[in-house]
Amino acid sequence: MADQARARRLAKRIAQIVASAIEHQIKDPRLAKVTITDAKVTGDLRDATVYYTVLGDTVDSPPDLASAAAALASATGVLRSLVGQGTGVRFTPTLAFIADTVPDTARQMDELLAKAREADAEVARIASGASPAGDADPYRAPRDADEDEADEPADGELRHR
Repeated sequence: MADQARARRLAKRIAQIVASAIEHQIKDPRLAKVTITDAKVTGDLRDATVYYTVLGDTVDSPPDLASAAAALASATGVLRSLVGQGTGVRFTPTLAFIADTVPDTARQMDELLAKAREADAEVARIASGASPAGDADPYRAPRDADEDEADEPADGELRHR
């Protein structure tokens, strides 16, 4: 079992090699909008998972994940040989490509936070014109000494509550 620091360094190096190869060496037009975001390597350094995102043609158009996945699957052998040459490890890890969902999740969280801010602003707007339901000062104020003596029962009397 290799140490975790070595696995992290190898994963970082694999991500760099794959990103550089996609950009400069592999001429598949389906990979033009693919960005490598992260890589993870198992503790035994045998398997590597490479995470990627795909940009759409325009801001509003959805990315073509299926063609990018097909292009990465067809280029896996070439990419694995480049990783083997670039890392110099005894056993070149197998490569698995997974579409990264972090950007979509971040976008969803941003939308939820915006909705929460709007709801908080609405509550603050409603509360600004509201008045208390009970007394203006709901907390007990300290009583004067005269009132304390009047409330105390006389000797021999029981106070009923």
